[in-house]
Amino acid sequence: MIVLAIDPGTSCGWAIRYENGAMDAGTWDLSSRRHEGGGMRFVRLRSHLANLIEAAGPTLIAYEEVCAHRGTDAGHIYGGIIAVISEECEARKIPYQGIPVGTVKKHATGKGNADKVAMVKAANARWGLSLDLSDNNEADARWIAETAIAGLR
Repeated sequence: MIVLAIDPGTSCGWAIRYENGAMDAGTWDLSSRRHEGGGMRFVRLRSHLANLIEAAGPTLIAYEEVCAHRGTDAGHIYGGIIAVISEECEARKIPYQGIPVGTVKKHATGKGNADKVAMVKAANARWGLSLDLSDNNEADARWIAETAIAGLR
């Protein structure tokens, strides 16, 4: 099974976990740019997502399921990102699932309320990386992929 994992947000983490356990990961900058309409972040997301789906051929897309947001704008952005993901999955007949934040954190660190530092440290230890705290979205996406795989076993 090939899993594409998404950590939804303006700095959107992504990871592809291949059947052999290898992983590619990174972040997409979905912030609004000068002279752009508010929907351009979703246009960019759709383009990134389509390119990754075409290149990797995931058989499952998993994303971090967030139930509470720091503000109205954050909630709206999250909802738009999930809408784009679910629409792409439905159109391409790719199964998708949300995984609660606490479940991902517990799988990564043993604590369901782990902070960003703990998540990055766990990713660095697990994959022999040297991510810094600014790469917490990539670290989260890697753990979302691993959590999805663990839930399928």
